[in-house]
Amino acid sequence: MKTVPVASPNAVRAMIAGLLQDGDPSLRATAKRLGISPRSLQRQLATIGTSYSDLVAEVRLATACHLLTESELSIASIADRLGYSGPSSFSRIFMRLMNIQPAVYRRQRMAGLHARRGGGGSRRPTGPAATE
Repeated sequence: MKTVPVASPNAVRAMIAGLLQDGDPSLRATAKRLGISPRSLQRQLATIGTSYSDLVAEVRLATACHLLTESELSIASIADRLGYSGPSSFSRIFMRLMNIQPAVYRRQRMAGLHARRGGGGSRRPTGPAATE
């Protein structure tokens, strides 16, 4: 009997992320790169309680959050990079999953990063030198 490679969810996510950059995160392309049939991949994922489409959605969302926070790409560019039909489709799905619009998410995250890095403009000095 032929042994079938077992694909871990993390390996599948990594493969999806790589294929997403190439523009083809299809089940068939992922299974081919993992060296198994699409049906075997679906069965393996089902045994651990997930599906290929769930993993694609997870990777897209994680990538979207990363790009919104760590890049200056437009919402339209992010939507295109992630394979959505357009920015409105991306925004609708992001809103449904995150309960916040992508642009608002970006502003809030950027404001939080700015505050943590010590930005904020009018900080008053404290300590002994401030009272002299």
